[in-house]
Amino acid sequence: MKTKNTFQAIILAVVLVITTSCNSNVNKETTTTTEVETTTEVKDPLPSWAEGKTKESIKSYVTDVTTEGSSNFIPVADRIATFDNDGTLWSEQPAYFQLFFAISRIKDLAPEHPEWKNKQPYKAVLENDMKSLMASGEKGLIEIVMTTHAGMTAEAFEKVVKDWFTKDTHPRFKKPFNTLIFQPMLELLDYLRANDFKTYIVSGGGVEFMRPWVEEAYGIPKEQVVGSSIKTEFVMENGKAQIKRLPAIDFIDDKAGKPVGINKFIGKKPVFTAGNSDGDLQMMQYGDSNKYPSFQLYVHHTDAEREWAYDRESHIGQFNKGLDYATENGWTIIDMKKDWKVIYPFQLNETKN
Repeated sequence: MKTKNTFQAIILAVVLVITTSCNSNVNKETTTTTEVETTTEVKDPLPSWAEGKTKESIKSYVTDVTTEGSSNFIPVADRIATFDNDGTLWSEQPAYFQLFFAISRIKDLAPEHPEWKNKQPYKAVLENDMKSLMASGEKGLIEIVMTTHAGMTAEAFEKVVKDWFTKDTHPRFKKPFNTLIFQPMLELLDYLRANDFKTYIVSGGGVEFMRPWVEEAYGIPKEQVVGSSIKTEFVMENGKAQIKRLPAIDFIDDKAGKPVGINKFIGKKPVFTAGNSDGDLQMMQYGDSNKYPSFQLYVHHTDAEREWAYDRESHIGQFNKGLDYATENGWTIIDMKKDWKVIYPFQLNETKN
């Protein structure tokens, strides 16, 4: 957190004692002594966060920059918060969820393409050979994404994405992928919005893959999503205006692309940034350069039992340079195992005795 003066203003209770009067044998007005007690209950905005330094640093920052009269006050118009998605708002192991979607699409489309049985990287997908698929590298993965994401209208693609969430489940948890969102981060998003922050997703994931479901999952409107994209074109089909998706990359919203995307689509530097990997470092450095006090929050995956534990050597969400930089610069790092009471919303009932 980058701030000089921190204010914590929490009112626990307000007690008011009203009037007293006396009785008399003479003809005087009699008043009954009354005591009125009013209690204002303060609700914890982050109930799934364990008490400690991480939780308090978030609350202290928000209180400080939203309190009028504070030297660190940030006008509402400049309260911009940007969040990575994969590994920050939902899980990303054992592979990015958008890749699972692409794999599912290849299998759905395979009957129309018998040649895929002997052609990589499609052969690897159809044989569930993840090792060979990963060995195809960036070129192979991009080919998979292009094949499964292009060639249809934006509306048709949105329907395909929504349908996928209803039929496919995560290989470990056996639950729909869109239930593997982080409960503590949902609370943080709500807390920031309650304090007039505007929340955005800035992710390396496909923007049109995220837009169909982010509002229901996170309360973030689809127009507040910045992501990677493929090229599109305007067409008239049967007298109807359409946006058609093309098999070509338009923009990669990752690493140095994230601040470029923020500048292009949001137009303001964020004061609050959250990520989980080296791919988010430049976005967070960009936020750290704000003229206003800023807050950088990294999610460190340390809970192998409830989620996953990984960082420096991971092939997904590698957290190496970012971990060093965050430590050296005093950014806040979430220890998932220690700082979060629960990981997923469906675990809430499991914690109640």
